[in-house]
Amino acid sequence: MIKVEGLTKRYARNVAVDNISFEIEKGQVVGFLGPNGAGKTTTMRILTCFMPPTAGTASIAGFDVQQNPMEVKKRIGYLPETPPLYPDMEVVEYLDFVGRIKGIPAADLAKRINEVSEKCAVGDVRTKLIGKLSKGYRQRVGLAQAILHNPDVLILDEPTSGLDPHQIIETRDLIKGLAGDHTIILSTHILPEVEQICEKVIIIAKGKVVATDSVENLTSRLRGSEQVAVEVIATDAAAVQLKLEQVAGVSRVMHKDTKDDRLHFTVESLEGRHIRPGIARAVIESGWNLNELHGMALSLEEIFLELTASAKPPEGAKPQQEAAIAQEAESK
Repeated sequence: MIKVEGLTKRYARNVAVDNISFEIEKGQVVGFLGPNGAGKTTTMRILTCFMPPTAGTASIAGFDVQQNPMEVKKRIGYLPETPPLYPDMEVVEYLDFVGRIKGIPAADLAKRINEVSEKCAVGDVRTKLIGKLSKGYRQRVGLAQAILHNPDVLILDEPTSGLDPHQIIETRDLIKGLAGDHTIILSTHILPEVEQICEKVIIIAKGKVVATDSVENLTSRLRGSEQVAVEVIATDAAAVQLKLEQVAGVSRVMHKDTKDDRLHFTVESLEGRHIRPGIARAVIESGWNLNELHGMALSLEEIFLELTASAKPPEGAKPQQEAAIAQEAESK
């Protein structure tokens, strides 16, 4: 559905997007992650035909963003970080205006406005001025305009930026509800958001793609070894730890804590070794009760930090200068 090959965007001497490539299949919900100034917004603006790339190609639903921009625009819904709203318009008036711009037939427009108003939960403010709405409601209206023409692809840039915790939960639930009907690329730096919503992650740092995979696969690839949480019902923590250390393939055992004879351990394996069957067997054969045994994954935050750790400012550059350059690039 979305195909990017060798995409590059330069601003004078600064490279905002540097030869990136990725593909997103139909119906996928993909998180597009990166530090501020990494090139996320620039990439999205290229995909939405807002600006041309310096080099490389990008296509949506088989249409090239440079050769067929009008066909691309028919197939995408875009919600920028600041929704494109008119504060002096009523919600229904605004959606009618957007629908006519997007070419929705007049006979279908009223029905479509009702559908998106219900889906985005803005039906109760249909006749209110947009300028009088809370930020959460304005974000919902922004989503409503993005899906009004039922696009194949939704491109959402920081959709929960500036919302309070309650509004963030509502907006996430709304995006989850849209996932079955649209291919969604979601740009954000809020990592729990991606873990809750997305099937796949693309991580970009300093204009380059550093990872493209599921969170689960990224965890396995980065860690290499297995890390297991174990809870044993016993009284002698030292004896249990010694037994666990003797399991084939175990590299390290850490006693975490003890609560009411429940001993908690973290056990790490040697690279490429699967230790859970051996741990279970050792505990049970020793006469202890095995209360819990499960693998421990790296958090998305750990993955993100590890993969973007090498994205450092140019030698001799001050942090303020680097931030200014990145901000200038992202704003163009």
